[in-house]
Amino acid sequence: MTDRSPPLPGFCHRLATASDEAEISVLMDRAIGELLKGFLSPEQVVVSRSIMGLDRTLIADGTYFLIHDDETGALVASGGWSRRATLYGGDHSTAQRNAALLRIGEDAARIRAMYTHPGFTRRGLGRYMLAICEEAARAAGFSRVELMATLAGKPLYRACGYQEIEYIISASENGVDVPGLRMGKAI
Repeated sequence: MTDRSPPLPGFCHRLATASDEAEISVLMDRAIGELLKGFLSPEQVVVSRSIMGLDRTLIADGTYFLIHDDETGALVASGGWSRRATLYGGDHSTAQRNAALLRIGEDAARIRAMYTHPGFTRRGLGRYMLAICEEAARAAGFSRVELMATLAGKPLYRACGYQEIEYIISASENGVDVPGLRMGKAI
């Protein structure tokens, strides 16, 4: 893949490997615990953990990226894209998993598992990661992408040209529902 994503000064990206899984899980845990607070109740954040988290298939498929801070080397963001039908969810959430391959030219690739370290928000990392993932999906032959947005991610995706497709309940447990928003765009 030729990377045409514009660089973000002070940060670098690379593909994730299996040896990164523990560090990715820590980033995801921090992001879920902190960044959803302003959008969901504490109970909804707890239920969100039942579907959010590490998806090793993305790493194995070579479609999951990491962004590191150049100065400290710290992992500050992660995200990926997928040629598989699963729209959202970590390894532990089985209800919405579907490993079927998408049809290039017919289906939309999936943007998946976008997380930013709480100490690094509002620095362009989400836009940078989206550009990296969209370019990779385009290079693989896809012309559209879809994702499942949290309420916290919705403003970023809208600002990056994603359109709302449908609101859903992405998780529900003991009477606590977590809203999600399926969004998409042409790339």
